[in-house]
Parts: sequence; C-alpha cells; structure tokens
Amino acid sequence: MMTRRMVHETTGSDGIRTLRFDLDGRSTNVLDRAAIGEFHAAVARAIADPAVTAVLLASGKEDFIAGADLEMVREFADPADLRDATLRLHRTLRDMETCGKPFAAAINGTALGGGFELCLACHHRVLGDRPRTRIGLPEVTLGLLPGGGGTQRLPRMIGIPAALPLLLEGRRLTPQQAMQAGLVDALVPAGEEEESARRWLLAQAAQPASQPWDRKGYRVPGGDVQSPAGRQVFFAANAMLRAKTLGNYPAPHRILSCVYEGLQVDMDTASKIEVSHFVAVALSPQAKNMIRTLFFHMGEVNRLVRRPSGVSTRRFGKVGVLGAGMMGAGIAHAQATAGLDTVLLDTSMELAGKGRDRSRRLLEARQAKGRLTAQAVEATLARIHPTTDFADLAGCDLVIEAVVEDRAVKAEVTRKAEAVVGADCLLASNTSTLPITNLAGASARPGNFLGLHFFSPVERMQLVEVIVGRETTDTTLAHALDYVRAIGKTPIVVNDARGFYTSRVFSTYVREGLAMLAEGVRPALIENAGRQAGMPVGPLAIADELSLDLIERINVQTRRDLGAAYVATAADEVIASMVHRLGRIGRKAGQGFYDYPQEGGKHLWPQLGEHFVPAPVQPGVDMLVRRLLHIQSVEAARCFEEGVITSAADADVGALLGWGYPAAHGGPIGYIDSIGVGRFVAECDELARRCGPRYAVPTSLRERAAAQGAADSPAGARRAGAAH
Repeated sequence: MMTRRMVHETTGSDGIRTLRFDLDGRSTNVLDRAAIGEFHAAVARAIADPAVTAVLLASGKEDFIAGADLEMVREFADPADLRDATLRLHRTLRDMETCGKPFAAAINGTALGGGFELCLACHHRVLGDRPRTRIGLPEVTLGLLPGGGGTQRLPRMIGIPAALPLLLEGRRLTPQQAMQAGLVDALVPAGEEEESARRWLLAQAAQPASQPWDRKGYRVPGGDVQSPAGRQVFFAANAMLRAKTLGNYPAPHRILSCVYEGLQVDMDTASKIEVSHFVAVALSPQAKNMIRTLFFHMGEVNRLVRRPSGVSTRRFGKVGVLGAGMMGAGIAHAQATAGLDTVLLDTSMELAGKGRDRSRRLLEARQAKGRLTAQAVEATLARIHPTTDFADLAGCDLVIEAVVEDRAVKAEVTRKAEAVVGADCLLASNTSTLPITNLAGASARPGNFLGLHFFSPVERMQLVEVIVGRETTDTTLAHALDYVRAIGKTPIVVNDARGFYTSRVFSTYVREGLAMLAEGVRPALIENAGRQAGMPVGPLAIADELSLDLIERINVQTRRDLGAAYVATAADEVIASMVHRLGRIGRKAGQGFYDYPQEGGKHLWPQLGEHFVPAPVQPGVDMLVRRLLHIQSVEAARCFEEGVITSAADADVGALLGWGYPAAHGGPIGYIDSIGVGRFVAECDELARRCGPRYAVPTSLRERAAAQGAADSPAGARRAGAAH
C-alpha cells in the first residue's frame, strides 16, 4: 500500500468519495510531482469504483491549495520530461470532466494557480467566505502561464473579455469578487463549504455530469475568437501587451496565444496547445529569473534570514518621525496604518499638521473606494500626533529622522531626540546618500544608530534598505528588522558606504543615460533603449523626476567629500550644464530634459539636440540596452566585492523593489548568472575599451569567470569526472 503524502480518500454511505488534500510536513498544500501522481491515482480509483457515485475535493489545511511547487518547476530541464508530466495532469482533469460522475470542489481557503485549476475542472465550485481567502491564476507574475488548463477553462466559463485580465495580470480575487466574476458557483459562510458541495453532488448523482464546453451546441460566452467582438479584444490586447512589455516578458504573449489558438479547437486539442506554450515559458530564462527572485529570494528576505540570531523579538508601540515632509509623512502613514502610535515632529505645527493631512488624503481615497470605513480612517489618524516639542518623543521605541540632507541639521535633531528618549531607543536616519557611520557621530550611543532608507512614495514602495553603521550592534539590526516587518515592508540589509546599495547602483543607470547624451546619442533613442531594457522609464525621465538640481548638489557634496579621489564624468558635465547654463532643473519646475505642459503629459525638450548635438552615426539600440543593463550589474558586483551587500537575494530583491529593475532579468546579480559570468566579463571588457573604465569588472568576478571557464573546458570536465 502506497504511503500517501497528500491525498486522503474516504467514501461515505451516500456514495460520495472525498479526496482531501493534506500534504504531510507542510503548513500549506502544494502540487509537486508526488502529489500530482497521488491525485491521478485517486481520481482513477474513484472513477473506476462502481460504489462511488460522486467525488468531492476538499482540504485538510487552512487553505485549499496554494499552487504548484515552484521548486518542482525549477527542477525540470528536459522539455520532453516537463511536457509528459504536464500532459498527465491534463489527462487527469479531462477524466474528471468526462467520466460522467459529478466532481465538486469545497474551497475552504486560498486556491491559486494549479490549485484553482483543479477546481475549474470540477463541475461545481463552492467557496467559503473568509476575508483572507484569495482565488486566481497568478502564474504570469512569476513569468509562467497556467499549465493545468486554466487558459482554456476560464475563458470558456466566463468569456474572453472577462478572462483575459485575470490571466494576463494574475489578479487574486476576494471571495466576493470571485463570485461576481463567475469563478465559483456558490459563496457560503466559512465552514459550510463541504456541506453545500455535498448537497449539490447528491442532487446531481442521478444524471451524468458534464462541462458546458463538452456539450453539443456550446458557445463561448460573449463571442468566440473569430467573432467581431473577439477579434477586437485580441487586437487591443496584443497592442497593449507589446507596449507594456516590449518583448521582455514572453508569458503574457503566450497566454494570449493559448487563448486565441485553444478556443478555436476542442478541449483535448486545446490542452495540448496550452502544454506546448507552458513548457516553452517554464524553461525560459525569464521564468527562471522571476521565480528565483520574486518567489525564493523574496521569501528569504521576508523571513528575515539575515536577522542576527539569539536576539529576542522586539515589539514597537510608539515611534517618532522627525520631519513631516513627503518622506516623513509617508513613514508616519505607514506606521499608523500598521497600528503604531506615531509622533510626527516638525519646526511648526502647520508643517506637522500638513504631514498628518497627507495621511488623511490617502486614507480618504481608500474610503472612497470602499476599502476603509470612516471609523477606520479616524482611528488611523488618531495614531499620528503632530508636534514641535521634542519632549513628546519620550517613551518612543524608535526615532527616525527624515529631515533635509544636511549633516548639521541631522546632527542637531539627533542630539535633541536622544536627550528625551530611553537608553534602549533605536535611532535611525532615512538618508539616501550620507554615510550612516558619519551621521552616528552625532549620537551618544552609536550602537543604537542605523539607517532606514525608505523609498518614495512610501505608501506604495515596499522596500526598506536597512543600513548597518560601523558601530551598529546586532541587537539594533535585529530590532530594526522587527520594525520593518511590523509595518509590513520588505527589508534588505546593507553595510555602510557612500550611496549604500540602491542609490549607488541605480545612479549608474541614470548616469549612463547622461553619458550617452554627452556622446551624441539622440535623446529619444536613449529613452527607448531604457524602456526596451525593461526599466519603467528612460534615464533622462528619471533624472527629471529626481530633479537635476538635487543631483548637482549631491555631485558637489561628493566632490568635496572625496577631494582628489573624485573622478569627474561626462554625466556631471551634462547635469551642471542643464542646471547652471540652461536653468532647467527637472519636472518640479516644469522643464528639464522634458517639457511638462500645464495641461498635463510630457515630451522631450525640442531644443535638447541643439545643446547636445547628435552624432552623425547613431549606435544600435541593442548596444545601448546592453550598456544600461551591464553598468548596473558591474556596480552591484563591486558592492559585493566591497562587502556593501553580502546576499544575492538582498541585491536582486532590492533592485526590483527599489528602482523597478526588470523582473525578467531577475536583478543585477541574477542578470550576470542568466547570461553567464564568462560572457558577461567578456562583454564588459569590450565595453570598457569602447566607453571607459567604469565597465571594468571587479577582480572577484573575473576570477569566478576564469574558474568557470576552466571547469567548462575539456580538461576541467575530465578533472571533475575524476573527482566524482
């Protein structure tokens, strides 16, 4: 008798066979190879057993099934192996649909991806109404497509226009939304799912069960692929996808192909079409990169694996924020939303009150969308206490300064805060550029001092860069990570250095775009190359958003700090020219590299080419894309060599969440691994010859490439074989 890992079978006196998912040794159910094999065998037994009149799918866990085991997906390397395994699941689901016995799913909690695809193959779906339950097919968010029939059953069930957004955006629906969208047949109070599903099964047992798409005369709701409405939907979706992804993400395009091709044939043929596209996507470098960073690395970071061990968890009740500008107000809002009492301090009650009012506007916007009650809005606002009096910081567990980037001002507020808080209070700076160790010099307890670099706008940006100063203690770091978790953000841990990690690496993207402009590359070509690299916007547009005068001030300060060690670049000259000669300082002034008309929108400044004259021969966009991506990875590798960052997970998660690095490449470290370290080093050597020493790779990366090359050589392969 096979030892079951997940599927537990029981048959009642009513003839209903229950297949209960309860994966041994895991808190959640996931579909791995063994579980899929068990499910296949259990379905076959239920169909073959004449005593079984109906089948109920249920869960023994708090949730139904979280989806496929992504570790299993990563293990596949042979397309034929993956194709056979996926086709086996499809055959099982088709057996459920066509055997004549009714199948029903009692969905007691979250059912995502492959877990929900099992439900779609059932003839009836009952969902329990729990606030935290989510239903959907989110595979596209990890570079995949639904591989268990989701691209075929969902549009056949609810129509093409309704299904495509769910498939292409990977939306996760609440129970109410799932019911309204037609993804389930019944919504019942939590705990009544199985009883409701059993009643339906008993009512259906006397007649053969079938799916609508297997019945004669079936038509796709709202029109099929070749109908006028269907053609219009695909024309629009294809254009929007191309504009949004620029070819960097194959999964959404293949999802669209699955739906378009599959809905023109019968379900069995459609299954084979979906499997073919699924295999191609699952083995693509984009999917491997996204799964590694967005799932495995993100999980590692959120589990706080770099939290020092042996330090007790700290709970935060009251936190002070110094400075009620955009960043300080955003931090205060995040804390209050998470339930923390917040002292919001500024130089006047008017400024402090404006910071609190910003939170009110954000909360009332959510209230207007039905996401918050009026009582919840007022309760959150009541946690923010505007003040000008440092004495109000007494009793704080943490004080974060978010004042202007001026060392003297930061030192003054640090000393004033320290004078009233307890000895165990943490002190943090939200600086994005100034070294934390230097700022800690103003503190009487530098061991309690560290950096907490938030990103703007705080309410939308998930990342917090936790910067460890030279004297920051392990206890301080551990408790800072506890704080970041408490407010629902994602932390990466970085050692102190100028620009830390995120600002330092991100700046290379902007500065490379400015260098291209100085070289005579046309501005539109620079911006298009940035987008084609997968970045959210081009480097010139980002420079405008940051504001050119701020970049110039940082350049001047860095030059002063480094003295003779400072290396001036073409990017410095471009910024200085824009600010001092042309008086264009960026979006906040309505004019920078772009013009920003009062009526809205933006366009490149038409006279930009007069001041930065285009070269007669323009480079290919592929070369520009390579430069914009390689320069970020070179700087990230330097950060590793210098010990600024010590984890690939922190490096890549920080890039994706911090500055919108393209997930398809996995992050600047993942990008090196994706294209191969040897190839990367060779291409950087060529770029260094063409563009300058900023592309010179660090020694450790060159040594790694050499070692890998030796291992890949015939002699190296023989040595490796002998070692085994």
